[in-house]
Amino acid sequence: MPLLARMLPAPLTMDVRRGAVAQLGALLADSRVATSGRIAVAVGMGQGDHIESLIAPTLGDAEVFRVADGSVDAAVSLGADLRKAAYEVVVGVGGGKTIDVTKYAASLAGIPMVAVATNLSHDGICSPTASLVYEGGKGSFGVPMPLAILVDLDFVHNAPESLVRAGVGDVVSNLSAIEDWQLGNVERGEPIDGLACSMSRTAAEALVGRTDSIESDAFLTVLAESLILSGMSMVVAGSSRPASGGDHEILHAVDQLFPGTSNHGELAGIGAAFCFFLRQDDARVKQVVDCLRRHELPVVPGDIGLSAEQFAEVVALAPATRPGRYTILEHLRMQDSEIRDRVGDYVRAFGS
Repeated sequence: MPLLARMLPAPLTMDVRRGAVAQLGALLADSRVATSGRIAVAVGMGQGDHIESLIAPTLGDAEVFRVADGSVDAAVSLGADLRKAAYEVVVGVGGGKTIDVTKYAASLAGIPMVAVATNLSHDGICSPTASLVYEGGKGSFGVPMPLAILVDLDFVHNAPESLVRAGVGDVVSNLSAIEDWQLGNVERGEPIDGLACSMSRTAAEALVGRTDSIESDAFLTVLAESLILSGMSMVVAGSSRPASGGDHEILHAVDQLFPGTSNHGELAGIGAAFCFFLRQDDARVKQVVDCLRRHELPVVPGDIGLSAEQFAEVVALAPATRPGRYTILEHLRMQDSEIRDRVGDYVRAFGS
């Protein structure tokens, strides 16, 4: 019998609303998630006590582990703990670092993972990668997609605003990543997945023109759904291509040269705006810049404490952070002097 359509992986459950954490017990009682085995819960250090007190009544004898930081060492340590007992599933409750550590630990232990997001800083909620810190810097590691996803808007409203706003920058950068993937297709014959592109673009277009913001439940719901859809586009593509182009090369270069400068989503937003500037796409760069400003996100290097000269160093290093990936940065092959000129032009055009 011919294959009539491809099978798409997707979470068993996706629940975005206030009070979603209260449904965690019912979710884990679903025989598709857990049957009779033990349940482990991983929480971050910051909100660990509060989260543990909320979920304890619904999870009974579940064992709670604390995630110290977003490092490979923390993930390996948690993975070792998970292997010591017959855990059937692990629940990661927290922000991006906690969820990424739990995803990687679950993959090491060979058990499924449920993600409960308490902020919306980037698309790692549902992505098949974990961004972790190690001795040589920060890297992305392939992991299975979460089996189920809950986003509790009560927690999100209480999260630091800068982290929630950062999710906007990460989603909007998809628009730049898609352009880069299409460029790789035209210039190098790189295969492109139209469905993955459609999912990634839909996620970004749902946000880029909205006039409300993170104070609104309606906006946060769309942001959460867009981050999840963005992650799923990477699962469909089998790579980060639909959500990571020259924009993410720039953010990885910032992380390498000037670690601690800013967070993932803020850097992705700046990278996307600059890449559209390099493409001379005036309409799109204006739309992206307007979106970033509307959500109080940085636009130019000075907004994150970098000089134009430092950002030029970043752009020069950026292609080396993803060898083999073809983006507008590789396409233009700018020399150092040209990079400095283009960065200067960008700052003059959009600096306040």
